[in-house]
Amino acid sequence: MLAGLRPNSVMVRPTWLLAALVGLLSPSAALAQGFVFETRQQNPANYRPPGLKILSQRTVPYGEEVVGIYAIRDADDIPEGKRVKIWRERANDVKVANETIRCDTTAPMRITGRGGQMLMLELNPGGAVGPHNEESHLIWWAACIPEQTGKDPNTLQAIALDLGFSGLLIERQHVLPGRPR
Repeated sequence: MLAGLRPNSVMVRPTWLLAALVGLLSPSAALAQGFVFETRQQNPANYRPPGLKILSQRTVPYGEEVVGIYAIRDADDIPEGKRVKIWRERANDVKVANETIRCDTTAPMRITGRGGQMLMLELNPGGAVGPHNEESHLIWWAACIPEQTGKDPNTLQAIALDLGFSGLLIERQHVLPGRPR
């Protein structure tokens, strides 16, 4: 049927174009040109930043969940303050948050965000720690007293008292509109 058609015929051009595209898009041609098709998801653990300190690691139904802290530096605009990056790793997702920590003995605090809200979490180092505030205390201890990074905050009461914390502060959570700076 194509034998009677000329090479520049309207029917022949689309046929040659289709054949060329199939040849270019076939896996063997793509691999020969240096393209690699990744069929598995990347492991977020391969992308952990240098200096990351793991605060908690637990197995969940969909894989593993890791919380870590890195890039700890002084906050010039806040007395006894720190700026940190919090690494949240899940089986197929990583989120990094910038947070501010106050390390002073009168008003220890973690300032973080949740969506379009700013959370100011007043902490009580040396006080009771449970599932509701454990992550905040792990982050606070890692930022303010790095040698205690990753330790169970419930075991650090004597150290908190030695540092001047009473262990009697009331923990509060303030939710404000807007993102933390």
